[in-house]
Amino acid sequence: MEETFVVVINHEEQYSIWPAGREIPAGWREAGVAGGRGDCLEHIARVWTDLRPLSVRR
Repeated sequence: MEETFVVVINHEEQYSIWPAGREIPAGWREAGVAGGRGDCLEHIARVWTDLRPLSVRR
């Protein structure tokens, strides 16, 4: 069975994945997407098109 992950985002709008059911580290929050590793990474590739931190984009 494939492990489930959640997509997380920080205050700089940088994305990552985190194992579902584990406490999310400080500074990160859930982005509302969960699933297999591949599904989560595909979602990140679709939505995170500008890899610069938010503070640099401004």
